[in-house]
Parts: sequence; structure tokens; C-alpha cells
Amino acid sequence: MNRIVVVGASAAGLAAAETLRREGFTGPLTLIGEEIDPPYDRPPLSKQILASRWEPERLYLRTEAHLAALAVELRLGARATGLDLASRRIRLAGGAEVPYDGLIIATGVRPRRLPGPPAHVLRTVGDALDLRRRLGPGRRLAVVGAGFLGAEVAAVARGLGCEVVLLEPAPVPLAHAVGEAVGGVLADAHRERGVDVRTGVVVAGVAEEGGVRLAGGGRVAADEVLVAVGSLPNTEWLDGSGLTLADGLVCDRYSAAAPGVYGAGDVARWHNPLFGVGMRIEHRTNAAEQGMAAARNLLRPQARRPFAPVPYFWSEQYDLRIHAFGYLRGHDAVEIVDGDLAARRFLAVYRRQGRVVGALTVGMPPAAVRPWRQAITAAAAPGHG
Repeated sequence: MNRIVVVGASAAGLAAAETLRREGFTGPLTLIGEEIDPPYDRPPLSKQILASRWEPERLYLRTEAHLAALAVELRLGARATGLDLASRRIRLAGGAEVPYDGLIIATGVRPRRLPGPPAHVLRTVGDALDLRRRLGPGRRLAVVGAGFLGAEVAAVARGLGCEVVLLEPAPVPLAHAVGEAVGGVLADAHRERGVDVRTGVVVAGVAEEGGVRLAGGGRVAADEVLVAVGSLPNTEWLDGSGLTLADGLVCDRYSAAAPGVYGAGDVARWHNPLFGVGMRIEHRTNAAEQGMAAARNLLRPQARRPFAPVPYFWSEQYDLRIHAFGYLRGHDAVEIVDGDLAARRFLAVYRRQGRVVGALTVGMPPAAVRPWRQAITAAAAPGHG
């Protein structure tokens, strides 16, 4: 394998490039990124950056000296537009082509948008800075979507003195991910801090006169609108390539999409043998772990190991810290095994068909949930190795 190309210069792509070098690959290595910024961390965008506690320079994952020491051809501001598996070439916007012997695809996701005039989304550092400039005392922000991203932005905006209305189509925010009881606790925390939380509300689009239009008629007025209704995997450039695309780049248990082609991070939908299901995880920790795993499996195809992590995520809303291990979607039972919901200090355990599949803490130290990672692994689907 003479030349390896990594498409996607964020956490997953950078982890892949570093692992390739660490594991002994000394050949030409190219890291292609659509953004003009060097690899940076995204979770702080909705927290520290939006709240002006950090400036963008603090987001960078590595220094210029570190990137130079990797001996990587870093092509920033370059957008991949096509892939030819037969000739092993990547096409870039503008017509340039990049040959490869091994390829790791880590092109991430982009935010879903709503019909109507452009509204704020939050994916890049530019998005965060643009929204930050428009928030402050007396401003009214409408947040469409009460998932973790929308809830984090709502919390920061309240701290900046904004009026905030949080719009969610489900009866209970985050119920699909963490269950109704936990979702209700988090929603109440927002209401107590003055957020106008409206559930069962379907937004049809962004209004020309400001705010959003509701599906049943009417409008919610606002100075600014943030749309946080999920994301779309960046796979359009792979159309016609022969790779399987279905809500992401479909990969096997090794994160392989085709011989010599691997996926990593938010864009990859792979079969996690630990849980016995296909999943696509948009968490920072998973991006780095899968980037490393994909790099190792690409370099040593005869000694590949399945990528079978216990996913981890965390969130910060007001003074509440949320930590979770596992794959909580699709759970059919939730049990509070420590603490108290009303006090907003508890440990919840999630099961599916009797098997422990996740654990989550609110208002407790991260150490409280860590032992459950092993419990989740021990309860793994039969034959997961």
C-alpha cells in the first residue's frame, strides 16, 4: 500500500491519519478537508464558543508543528465530488483527481434545514460565531428541535439573556433517546430557567417576516432561528461509486465499505457486533475511536478486528452534566438505580429485551456511570466477537 488518502479532516479523519503514522505507515498520506480551518473540535461550539468562554483558536485539535511532524499532505478547502473505485481516484471540486491505494472516508454530516429563508444551523465554527454575534439581552431565539444540540443552545442563550422558545414535535423532548422520564426532567430544567418549551409542535418552515411557521397555521415570532432537527450524512459525492449508501456509508463490522475502503465517524453506518445491530453514531468519542480502528484494519487486513465499541456521549445544560454509555435507542425499559429524578441527580439503566444496553447519569460524577460500561459489554449479543 503506497498511498493512503483520508477524506474528511475533522476528529475521525485526524485520528485515522495519526494512527496510520503511529502504526508504521511511512508512505504518502493525504488528508482532505472541505473546511478551510485545520482539524478542530466540534462539541464546544454549542457550549464554550457560543457562550464566549472560548475563542476559536482553542478548538484546534493539534498545533501546526504537530501536523507538520505527521508529514501529511493537508489539503484544506478541498471538496470531494466523486469516487472511482476501479481506478482508485477521488475527484475534487475544480477537476483535480487524487489517486489512492487505501482510502478512509470520514466526511461527516451536515445539518438538516427547513424551507424558507436561511436560518442558523450549528455545525462549523463559522456557524457558532455567526449565531454568537446575534445573541444577547433582549433578543428572542427560536430553537427548532429539542435534542441535545438544541437544548444546549437554549441553555447558553438563556445564560446570555435571550428569550428562548424551544419547539419540539414529540410529546416529551429526547424521549426517543433517553426515555420519557429523563426527557421530562431535562425539559423541566429548561422551563424553570425561563425557556418557553413547547412540545407537540410541528414547524413547517422559516417565516419570511421572522421566526417560524407552524404546520397547523400560525407563527412563532423570533429575532433569530436555530434549526436543530438532525443531520444528513455527507455521501452525495459517493453516488454512482458502487459503495452502498443508506443513511450513511454502509460498512461491515470492521468498518470496511469495500476492499481497501473504510468509513469512520458520523458518516459511517456499520454493524456493531457488540449490540448486534447496524448503527451510525454522531458522538465525538466514537469518531476518534472509529478513525483509529479503520486505520489499523486498513493497514493490516489479515489481522482485522471488529469495531465493537460501547458508545459514549455527554452533554452540558445549565448546571446539569449528562454522561451516558451504550446504545439507548430502542430500549424498552428504564430503571433509576441510584439517586432521584426530582433532585436531578440520578443514574438510569436502560434495557432492551432484558439486556442492559445503556446507562446514563444526570448531576453525578462521570465515575458513577463508568462501571456500567463493563456491564453493557458483558451483556453483549451472542457471538459478537
